[in-house]
Amino acid sequence: MTVIDQNALAPILNLLALAGLTVFAVSGALAAARQRLDIVAAGFFAVVTATGGGTLRDIMIGAPVFWLRDWVPVTLCVVTAVAVWLVPLRRWPVRALDWFDAAGLAAFAVYGTAKAVGAGVSPLPAVAMGVVTACLGGVIRDMVAGVPSIMLRNELYVTAALAGGLAFIGLLAAGVTEGAASAIAAAAGFALRAAGIRWKLALPRHPG
Repeated sequence: MTVIDQNALAPILNLLALAGLTVFAVSGALAAARQRLDIVAAGFFAVVTATGGGTLRDIMIGAPVFWLRDWVPVTLCVVTAVAVWLVPLRRWPVRALDWFDAAGLAAFAVYGTAKAVGAGVSPLPAVAMGVVTACLGGVIRDMVAGVPSIMLRNELYVTAALAGGLAFIGLLAAGVTEGAASAIAAAAGFALRAAGIRWKLALPRHPG
């Protein structure tokens, strides 16, 4: 069992949580803006994108759902959504949504894995919780927006989240400090997702 120093990890988890919430909220609000929806819809998209994966993770690991006992996550999502909605679409790069989503994916893959391990989940199931945390919000966003799910593009997506979670567990097992392990694992997950965006890298499809 990988042992995590919860006192040392707490500030890192908070940072990853805030980073993941912010960038996923941006991606959700941007998806709403591209559908020409109103500002309330943008807030809704931001909240469900940023909290969807973490909600299921907390339910599965038996932890209190993180945004029900803390006003910061929803407030951060709403403020972010308003800021995004007020920026004209022409000012956003074409693939801005993908890049914000990639950043959220990387942060939440590590955060979800670490939180699960801290709750007593064994390492491999904890990595699965990291993948759920990282991927489910984007899936919900795409479903609500009525667009093809990002997971159907045959790019490195779930694979990138899986790599981030596994890297975090592996680095801890190798004796790397919690802070360094978090940073390296999140960077690895982001780099893999970025390669999928930039070069359309993907695992082979089923031959049929």
